[in-house]
Amino acid sequence: MENKKRAELPERANKKPAEDHGSQPDTLVWGKNPVTELLKNGAGVDTLLLADSMEPRAAGYFTALGKQAGAVVKRVPAGKLQKLCGTADHQGVAAWAARIQYASVEDLLAAARERGEPPFLVLCDGVEDPHNLGAILRSALLCGAHGVIIPRRGGVGVTGTVMKASAGAAARVPVARVANLAQTIRQLKENNIFVYCADLGGEPLERTDLSGPVALVLGSEGAGPGALVRKLCDGAVTLAMAGGETGVDSYNVSVAAGILMYSIMQRRK
Repeated sequence: MENKKRAELPERANKKPAEDHGSQPDTLVWGKNPVTELLKNGAGVDTLLLADSMEPRAAGYFTALGKQAGAVVKRVPAGKLQKLCGTADHQGVAAWAARIQYASVEDLLAAARERGEPPFLVLCDGVEDPHNLGAILRSALLCGAHGVIIPRRGGVGVTGTVMKASAGAAARVPVARVANLAQTIRQLKENNIFVYCADLGGEPLERTDLSGPVALVLGSEGAGPGALVRKLCDGAVTLAMAGGETGVDSYNVSVAAGILMYSIMQRRK
């Protein structure tokens, strides 16, 4: 076991959707300026729709914005876009955006204090598949995590697809969306929370102390945690795999998340 040293402790559909408590039905936002603002400000976007007649340079711009925001980008006939928006004024672009109210990191820490428990948080470093994020949120709720933290850029937000994949857990477990994940990790460490990332080069789960105040970082599909995030973590943990040639080099991120969160729950009892 590692020796821990820190102490425990829309009124109109073409406008940006307003925040609301809990989960709300997805909202269709259209027009170049509203959609650009939506993608840039970190609101959850499930799917970005681009007219197949859109000029290539503009389509490339919106495609890049959409991927950075974690949205699925689809090219559709202009007629279909007009039918969805109910107007020809869509300017060739629309986005399905989920309306939720994100929590703050302070809210998550306060939830732990209210329950009289050491903080148990989950951070997603660039998880792009909404089904994976939904599964992570479901496991986080069932394993007693006080909240999940996701980045504003470079990962999917809490969209309608995420809501569905989480089987409703996304509306019950607090989710904070932050501008800088590295700075958030520093903030957690200042609050005496030990931060571990799931990484193939880490220590075996059975030799890692995940008790007490802990934050678990889950990296993106394929790439794992970013270099800076990995460096800032107090340690890394890895899951054993069967020997022999399997043709697969790692667990799916949501599967690994479920195993690790369940282990943390068991150790906290």
